[in-house]
Order: sequence, then C-alpha cells, then structure tokens
Amino acid sequence: MADKTKKKQANVKNEPKASLPPSGFRIIMHEIVKDKVALVAFGLIVLILILTFGGSLFLNKDQVTEINIIDSYMGWGQGGHLLGTDDGGRDIFKLLLMGGRNSIMIGLSVTAIIEVTGLIVGLVSGYYGGIVDAIIMRIVDFIQILPQMPIIIVLVTVIPHYNAVTLVLLISMFGWTTTARYFRSFILSQRGRDYVLASKTSGSSNLKIMFREVLPNITSMIIIDVVLMVAGNIGIETALSFLGYGLPITTPSLGTLIGFADDPVNVINRPWLWLPATIMLLIISLSINYVGRALQRAGDARQREN
Repeated sequence: MADKTKKKQANVKNEPKASLPPSGFRIIMHEIVKDKVALVAFGLIVLILILTFGGSLFLNKDQVTEINIIDSYMGWGQGGHLLGTDDGGRDIFKLLLMGGRNSIMIGLSVTAIIEVTGLIVGLVSGYYGGIVDAIIMRIVDFIQILPQMPIIIVLVTVIPHYNAVTLVLLISMFGWTTTARYFRSFILSQRGRDYVLASKTSGSSNLKIMFREVLPNITSMIIIDVVLMVAGNIGIETALSFLGYGLPITTPSLGTLIGFADDPVNVINRPWLWLPATIMLLIISLSINYVGRALQRAGDARQREN
C-alpha cells in the first residue's frame, strides 16, 4: 500500500500543470513579434516617439521659430544645420522634431475625443435599439453627409484666436460618427447574448450592463480602432496645415513643412524643406498600418499567426 501511494504521488508530480490562457497583451506582443514587418514598424514608431517627444524637451519654441534671414535656404549640413534651413533661416531638423510632436499630439488628442464620444453614442444606440437607435442613427447620417473639409476650412477662417485646441475640436466634431456606427454594430451583436440576458434577469442596471459587461467584450475592437485612427487623424491635420488651414504659422507641424512643396522651385531645388517631413509622415502612416494589422489578427483567433 505504501508503494502504491508513493507511485500515485510521483505520477501527480509528473503530470503537467494546467496552463492559464495567454493574456491579451501577450497575444498582441506574440502577433507583433511573429510578423517581422509589424515588429520593424513597431520599432520605428517607438523611435519616432522618442525623437519627437524626447528631442522636443531640449528645444525652445521661440528660439526654433526665430527668423534669421542670413541663414535662409542653407542646404543639407551647411552652417551646422543637419537638414538645412527654410526661408526664414530656421533649422529644419528642429522644426521636424517639434512639428512631428505637434502632429502626433493632435492625432492622439482627436482620436481620444472621437473614441470616447463614438463609443458612448454607439454603446447607447446599439444597446437600447428601437426608437433610440433610430433617432441617433439619423443624426449620425445627417452629420456624415456634411462636407467635412470645406466646413472646417470656413470655420478656421472665421473663428477668432484660432489655435491647436480649436483645430482638435473642429476635426473631432465630424470624426465621431464613423466610430459610433462602428461600435454600434458590435454592440448589436452582444445585446442578445446570454450574459447580457442573465445580467438583466439578476436586476443589474442598464448602465452597469453596458459599461461592466458589454464594454469589456469589445476591448480588442477598441484598441484596433484607436491605433488605426491615429494615423488617419495625423493625415487630416497634415492636409489642413498643407493647405494653410491647419495649425497657425507660428506652430510647426508636418503639414506646414510639407507645405513648402507647393512651390515648384522648392520641389526641384530645395528638397530638404519638404522631403524629411514627407518621409516621416509616410513612415508613421505605414508603420501604424502594419501594427494595426497585427492587432486585428490578435483580436481574431482565426487570423492569428501560429
């Protein structure tokens, strides 16, 4: 009997322990590491964030934007300027660091406002359905058919004391509708699930069910949408600044630097004015896109890498 007991104990020790399912963060990192392109893209994003936000800490805006006509239009590496200077003698490399930071900050700020607004609207519309859903969706439809860019351009020209905060609010004023419709579709698929019906039966309030039961089940969709939307919002800010209706002239951004390309002389003879900002914008957009694809696979078990 003693021998049998010892054998059973030995067998129990040798049995493999049940492993916990991998966390969401581990799944995301696994997908990024397995996809070499996404891994390189993730590294580039981190590098750009370190350069723009870290480098800007050592820069003074007034000194960077100070005009010095004597140093105007210096080429690559001339006069101690790594990327040359613009028509006002301002260092392009320093403008690039500050401009990249400003564009990224605007993209993140707009994304935060859009995601919160769109998530709440989509959550309420999809959860309640019926007349509430119909009214909200008709409002969304009306806002979506409005010409976004022309309206923003008109408002920029008439709003006094226009600044970066104003630009963020103007872009966010239209962007939340697509996000609201996106999340509404997921909420509609969740509202009839057993866990929601069980919560209603147990007497839980609608707010508790929405924010403590339904919301955690679409977390992966929220992360994917946030990442992909950042690139789009940076692009909108860049386009407006390129056209002259974005950030004020005194505030550098990727759009204001790319705006130098509106002069054919600069395009041909002075590529240092607009090319670095164009390359940075391209790298940011492509990198976020590839990382977003990895996140999409992480959110869908059928698409994950083995």
